[in-house]
Amino acid sequence: MIAKLNIKKLLGFFLIALTALSLGACTRLMGEPNIGVSRTGEQTSSSATPNTSTASTPSSSTSQSGEHQRIINSYGGVYNNRKAQIMVANVSSKLLLAARQGNSKFTVTILDSPDVNAFALPGGFIYVTRGLLALANDESELAAVLSHEIAHVILRHARARSDRTRTSQIVDKVINSVLGGDSETDQTAARSRLSLAAFSQSQELAADKEGILIAGRTGYDPHAAARLLNSMQRQTVLASGQQENLDDFLASHPSTPDRIERAIKSARSFGAPGIGKVGRRSYLSAISGLRFGPSPNQGVIIGQKFVQPTLKFTFSVPKEYKLQYSQSAIVAVANNGAALRFDSAKVPKTMSLANYLRSGWIAGLKPETVQKDKQGNIEMAYGEAQTSQWVFRVSVVRFEGEVYRFIFAAKNDSTKFENGAKNTLQSFRRAGNKDIAQIKNSSIALVTAKSGDRISNLVNKMANINNANSVFLVLNDLYQDDPLIIGQQYKIIKVE
Repeated sequence: MIAKLNIKKLLGFFLIALTALSLGACTRLMGEPNIGVSRTGEQTSSSATPNTSTASTPSSSTSQSGEHQRIINSYGGVYNNRKAQIMVANVSSKLLLAARQGNSKFTVTILDSPDVNAFALPGGFIYVTRGLLALANDESELAAVLSHEIAHVILRHARARSDRTRTSQIVDKVINSVLGGDSETDQTAARSRLSLAAFSQSQELAADKEGILIAGRTGYDPHAAARLLNSMQRQTVLASGQQENLDDFLASHPSTPDRIERAIKSARSFGAPGIGKVGRRSYLSAISGLRFGPSPNQGVIIGQKFVQPTLKFTFSVPKEYKLQYSQSAIVAVANNGAALRFDSAKVPKTMSLANYLRSGWIAGLKPETVQKDKQGNIEMAYGEAQTSQWVFRVSVVRFEGEVYRFIFAAKNDSTKFENGAKNTLQSFRRAGNKDIAQIKNSSIALVTAKSGDRISNLVNKMANINNANSVFLVLNDLYQDDPLIIGQQYKIIKVE
């Protein structure tokens, strides 16, 4: 599991650090194929496909298509799981007919992200993460999420938000021009994700009400919305014990007891709980085998080591550093306050790494410290930089035609800080079979409760899962004293 650390503080630190270093012109996203995701996150055709569910719409503009691809890149690519994609497509089609959108095209994409999230963009683009699919327990809960996002689109909330996003992008361009950058940076990815939180409270409540009406007219249990909101709230509490920078549904879709109560009130217009289709067994069958947690294709943290199995490289950090995933990088902090950011950069193949370090993107660079190195056929270069508040040890490596960067920062220089940066650079190498064999794949599996089974019996089947009891309870929308239903299937996490 990922070590707990103050990510908000760390990301705030790197905002200062990256501004000082003027990184805008050179950073490539961790979510793009060169570092974080396999080359499967391509935009799909307009017909129903394993990647997306479509049902028709006014043709999307080039800018909307571009934003669609940026979202895909930012969230780890398209998740290709045929059973889940067919199920999402079927539920979406039913909802669109009930919403009187049968002649409109909606593109519904499953994102390869463990985040529990769903959102909509103008042009009928709707996204749901595999993390949310893992949390939901039946078709009616999935329908609640999808109908909420469909409601945002048909109520034109997404278009109104897009207007605000364009204004923010203009600000980004001004900032980047000052820093010597362009808009295609990891700041753009962050903006793509953060701009998803731009719906107002009144818009969210309106989408809740309309979404419940759509789901209810479709024949799904209208009370599923309140049920899933409660599960999301529990998931947020559980995740907050592991990670402080949560990027989930409730971060962009505010949840309060009042909101849940409003959802229950809207559902009551259809009848008491239990009315409508739930679709538990068919839903669980569709998500059986679903990947759980971070995708190995995007790199895996194993203690002090980071292994990228797709790109076949690995490196290790000193024992005092705790590695953590960020939106477009791998970051770490040390117990003495030093920090590390690992990312990738667009560098012309004809440019040497030493010249790249001297090319002007590092504020406060000490040119005399720049040195070249080589380990086997891996080209390296490193140097030092200093601003009024920070000391930097910056290293770059060229591996298989791509350039990666280690940016160490600290308030004060020291031999320990210098050695940590040096040893990390020297640890960068091609990943071997033994490195890749250390990577474990986690997925959703189903178990059927038998006579005499208790929650503890099923939790014991989740070997090698930290906080397994709490994870099991939240995944299955159970509480500790709830009895299991004999013959009913429950979700567990299988590691292999």
